[in-house]
Amino acid sequence: MNQAVNAVPGEPDDLVRALTAAGVGDERLLAAVRATPRAGFVPADQLAAAYRDVPVAIGQGQVTTQPSLSAMMIEGLGLDGCEHVLEIGTGLGFQTALLARLAADVVSIEMRPDIARRARANLARQGVRNVELRIGDGSGGVPDRAPYDAVLVSAAFPEVPAPLTAQVRPVGRLVQPIGPGGHEQVVCFERTASGLVRLRVLTSAYFVRLQGRYGFPPDEPGVR
Repeated sequence: MNQAVNAVPGEPDDLVRALTAAGVGDERLLAAVRATPRAGFVPADQLAAAYRDVPVAIGQGQVTTQPSLSAMMIEGLGLDGCEHVLEIGTGLGFQTALLARLAADVVSIEMRPDIARRARANLARQGVRNVELRIGDGSGGVPDRAPYDAVLVSAAFPEVPAPLTAQVRPVGRLVQPIGPGGHEQVVCFERTASGLVRLRVLTSAYFVRLQGRYGFPPDEPGVR
């Protein structure tokens, strides 16, 4: 870890305490947070916020998911270490790195090439090797690597896009913010023979919009 990261206020245990206070109880997940330095996944001008339970701006109108919210979503997937996971919206890679520690492998797709390049560099610096990072329209998933045991969508749409539903393995889980962008219910679904079944609402939150062919038009401003 470089000197700048060592100088960051706080430490991963600060995040672990915040996640525990928010109700996250998965010990494997808390251990993954403890072992993954968030300071390695935030912009240099946001280092002071690295170990606070807050979202940070990453450019191009995007923000990271608040760590406790990200943890709730990951916990909802019920990962046990053997899953093939799809992540929609890589951001700068912190959530991706957590998923990689908790599953067998992760396919992550990010629409914005510059953000994806930064995420790839962040993951490489942390030695995360079981992630395949794609650049493209995440609203359609990554069909050539389907089916997935778990899918995590880090942007909001009023319903789960049909291609994502089709890419979840039977009895697999999908977690997505359901809403117009700006005021959502984060919902955990399970895939059955007849489609997705809503298991439970994990929390309420504010997310950027899911843009793409099966989401909102890419030129439509997101609501944050």
